Formats: sequence, structure tokens, C-alpha cells
Amino acid sequence: MIRKRLTREDSRDQTTQRLLAAAQKLVAKKGLEGTSVEDITAAAGYSRGAFYSNFGGKHDLFIELLRRDHAAATAELEALARDDLTLDEIQSRVRDLYSSLYRDNENFMTWTEARMLGARDAKFRVKLNALISEKRDQIAKFITYFYQRAGVPPPLAPAAAAMGFMSLIEGVKLFMLSSPMESADTAESTLAFFIDSFMQMGRHK
Repeated sequence: MIRKRLTREDSRDQTTQRLLAAAQKLVAKKGLEGTSVEDITAAAGYSRGAFYSNFGGKHDLFIELLRRDHAAATAELEALARDDLTLDEIQSRVRDLYSSLYRDNENFMTWTEARMLGARDAKFRVKLNALISEKRDQIAKFITYFYQRAGVPPPLAPAAAAMGFMSLIEGVKLFMLSSPMESADTAESTLAFFIDSFMQMGRHK
């Protein structure tokens, strides 16, 4: 069987994907500052030239990691704002989505590293805050949709509720990772409880 020759665009995308995958594993293990461009290129099987033909530097690659994860999470949430789903179905799917959102430790560690870097680096913080604001606004939009379907006003301003969801998810996951006696099941059941409780407020008024 003759293998199809990759176009230049396909080859570039493949290189980008491999660099991002290698970087995510290394950053989760060593942190961004502890990971060099050489570490990333060696793990991905490329040269420094390949790295810099795709990214301006480590921070640019890091932002791209976050952006792609954000885009994937946004698509999952938007898929739940469907009028053909009952409120029970939406609530169940949201619970499943958010209770297991950070089951992937590498993904979670990427965002945790970003939070720490953003607290120390004002230039990076501007880029990170743009992504976080998009994430918050998307969740707020969904909350507004759900409560409009329920026919009642949300118990908390959607933007504030979105910030609360994000903080809760990150806090529970960080607690679990830094406390070995806690299990993933405990974290997920805790998140499911709070998510269900908030959404049920619109179901019994």
C-alpha cells in the first residue's frame, strides 16, 4: 500500500501536534520553567528549528496548549445547550462533564501551571486572562440558557456563578492531587453534588 504524501500544511500540523503533546507531558511533570525547548524537541523527535518554525517560544506554545483545551471544553458545553434535550438530560450531562473534567491530570496540571505563571508574570497574565474570561463567559452563557429554559432567574449572577464553578473544580482537583489519601471518586462525587445542587435550584421554584 502506497502511503499518501503529506502536504506541507499536514506536515506542519503533525509537527505542531507532536510538540504540544510532548510539552504537555513535560510541563505536567517538571513545570514550565523546568522544561526547556530542548527537552520538548527531544521528546517530540524534532530540532530547535522545527520548534521555532511553529512557536515563538515556550510561552507561545503554552498558550496554544491552553487555547486548544479551552476550545475543546467549550465545544462540549455548547453541545449541551440544545432545545431537544430535557432539563433532566441537560443536568445529567453537565454533571458528568464537570465532575470528570479534570480527570486527566496532565491537562489539569497545565492549567495549574498557567495560574502560577500568571500570578508572577504580568505579560503572560494578560494572555491567560483573555482565555479565562472566555471560559467564564461561556459557562455564564450556558447558565443563562439553562435557567431561561427552567423559567426562573438564576440564584446568582451567571458570571459570578461561572467563576464559582471554575474555582470549585480547580480547588477540588488541586486538593485531591496534593492529598494522596483522597480518591478521584471522592472528588468527582463532590463536584457532582455541588453542580446538581445549583442546577436543582431552578427546578423547584
